[in-house]
Amino acid sequence: MSSTTSLPEPKVLVDGLAYVESPRWHEGRLWFAHWRMGEIVAVDTDGNSEVVGHGPPKVNAAAPGHSLGWSIDWLPDGRLLMTGKELVHRELDASLVRHADLSDIANIGWNEIVVDGRGNVYVNSIRFGFIAGEPPTSGIIALVSPDGSARKVADDLAFPSGMVITPDNSTLIIAESFAGHLTAFDIEADGSLSNRRVWAEDLGPDGICVDAENAIWVQTSDSPEGAIVRIREGGEVLERIDHDRTIFAAMLGGADRTTLFLLAAEWRGIEPVDEGIAARTGQVLITKAPAPGAGWP
Repeated sequence: MSSTTSLPEPKVLVDGLAYVESPRWHEGRLWFAHWRMGEIVAVDTDGNSEVVGHGPPKVNAAAPGHSLGWSIDWLPDGRLLMTGKELVHRELDASLVRHADLSDIANIGWNEIVVDGRGNVYVNSIRFGFIAGEPPTSGIIALVSPDGSARKVADDLAFPSGMVITPDNSTLIIAESFAGHLTAFDIEADGSLSNRRVWAEDLGPDGICVDAENAIWVQTSDSPEGAIVRIREGGEVLERIDHDRTIFAAMLGGADRTTLFLLAAEWRGIEPVDEGIAARTGQVLITKAPAPGAGWP
């Protein structure tokens, strides 16, 4: 068994942000959702950043039925996808168009998204008003096929969050934040999910990423501040990074995809979430990873 390695402390690439989520490596830059500011931001490895788009129309986060966040990814033809109250894509003129009608599957908002190598879009919903303090309910995953048809492919998920798909398109792994574990599914030829199983447990998972050695970068649950680990299936910890604030998500990018980006901010609980705007504790951190990114996103 490999021993745990503590990597060098990452450096701050961008500071002074509000809450940040959904990092994606795309066209030579890290793109991410700048929650609470309603922006999509792109930054290069030198720290040069710009606002490249805007999130879904702003809604009252404390309103009943609002499920919190939104995420981004891309279709194979290069169009940007974005979640929120519904799944939309951005046309060349920057207009937002409904990508698929998911209203019969869930009507409370969509959170994380991943597009696999075949153009299948997987999107999840926690299905309750987290910020409004509504009681948790069963989360789901929906599949939007390349032909535009949509259907539910998984349910009974405890606050579904980040998702990854392995390079061979065979496995989808999702973070169940309230259950404290990663759950894996086999992906069938038609995009359906089967053979549900726990991939690793005793975690505090949120936004995750997978590398070429089939290891996953995922948040821990054993740190009062913030920590993220690189683990194998079953939970063997290979590397660990500690930080003084919560790490919400990770992504591998850079020219050889061995640059590890971490999105972090102080988490002050549900009630004062809007204080994240004024506090501006959000950061993008950067360090070198032992294996390159692979799979999707």
